[in-house]
Amino acid sequence: MEYTLEVIPLPISDIDRSMEFYRDKLGFHVDIDTEIMPGMRIVQLTPPGSGCSIALGDTIWESVRGPRPAAGSYQGLQLCVPDAKAAHAELVARGLDITEPVEHAPQDGATFMYFSDPDGNGWSIQEYRVRATTPLREAIVPKL
Repeated sequence: MEYTLEVIPLPISDIDRSMEFYRDKLGFHVDIDTEIMPGMRIVQLTPPGSGCSIALGDTIWESVRGPRPAAGSYQGLQLCVPDAKAAHAELVARGLDITEPVEHAPQDGATFMYFSDPDGNGWSIQEYRVRATTPLREAIVPKL
């Protein structure tokens, strides 16, 4: 049985502000922007090339067990790119406040840069050069 991670509900405080940030600053595609019933809106966005989306809106928390996380409380969300310098240049041109790429080790996948969304949810972008030619699930990952 294969399991795929498809949607991550993201705790935010303002749907429009967050949608504009992810669409305009990061280039995410708006897949869904709809009011599912009066006063209940959901927005779903997908990073270019990704099979996983983020979902914004109060209604998404009704189907999740447990308390709703505070806006900005998610840290460690991660995007992967084959070229950190090219991604950095593109994101800076879009107006994103992001750190410079830092290579932590010489092996593949050790270059990172960081940013936060308007609510403070923390993201990293990892350069993973193998992704340019091989899907992650097919890449050989060395055992630690």
